[in-house]
Amino acid sequence: MPDPLTVASGICAVGALFSSWQMGRRAVRAEAEIAHLQAALAAERHAASHDPLTGLPNRRAFYRLAATLLTDAAGRPLVAVVADLDDFKQINDRYGHAAGDQVLISVAERLAAFAGDNLVARLGGDEFAGLLATPTVDRRWIDHATRRLCETLAAPIPLGTLTLRVTASVGLAPVHGPAQLTEALDRADAAMYQAKGLTARRPTREIADAPRLAEC
Repeated sequence: MPDPLTVASGICAVGALFSSWQMGRRAVRAEAEIAHLQAALAAERHAASHDPLTGLPNRRAFYRLAATLLTDAAGRPLVAVVADLDDFKQINDRYGHAAGDQVLISVAERLAAFAGDNLVARLGGDEFAGLLATPTVDRRWIDHATRRLCETLAAPIPLGTLTLRVTASVGLAPVHGPAQLTEALDRADAAMYQAKGLTARRPTREIADAPRLAEC
């Protein structure tokens, strides 16, 4: 006949093992729930600070990130960039909003590629902005960068059976200090609208399957 003390001891051991197993499962579930909540929080923060269509930072995030960059610039020259698509409404009207969305995505990708590790954002609609670290901020560099950016954005965009050419008006202005971002963006915006006025007076040209849009 088994010793009652031995039986009781065995039962206690089994109970302890089962309790330990249950605690382990609860710990695993708790860790999984924490990881899920952290991922959900990160996704929520990303959605709050990024444009849902292009994935670029939105207006609010742009100003926050730009303020940090300006504070940490350590004397590096910085240039504010503003870009606005020309006659973008024509694309939505003629080809539909899905085509317009694809154009915005393509433009965002080109801006991001042009900027590299620098900050670019979609401020809203067809308006984009950036903050570029540069080797210099003289007029020659700004003119060259403006021309290259215009050429980058004006490259044909494949869209199903269509090929669209969407030009942009671009303005650049140096930022002279952490407190001068708004002023620099205003100057870049003024340069952009000056360019848009010049573009509007140029003759338009239609390429294969493209809407009639003014060139940059």
